[in-house]
Amino acid sequence: MANNQQVPDNDDERQITLVDEQGNEELYEILFTFDSEDFGKSYVLLYPAGAAEDEDVDIQAFSFKSSDKGDPAEGDLFPIESDEEWDMVEEVLNTFLADDDHRD
Repeated sequence: MANNQQVPDNDDERQITLVDEQGNEELYEILFTFDSEDFGKSYVLLYPAGAAEDEDVDIQAFSFKSSDKGDPAEGDLFPIESDEEWDMVEEVLNTFLADDDHRD
């Protein structure tokens, strides 16, 4: 996916529209954001909007530069390029998912 994004007018919506190289738009919801001191970046994890809770989905991850208000939906997304960053993001995601499973 390209780093193009569009944000809905409603600030309460935590959604981002990603546009791929062919111009196809897909709506995603923000799963969560986090900061990494090791890499000095902020990250956002997204999943397809409208996905059922028990549905297996591909989660998209990007580093981001937030808006002045600290909102990732209004900032710029950047691809994660290094294996070290991917490993760190996967570890954070796995911890998040494990914690979420324990809340049920």
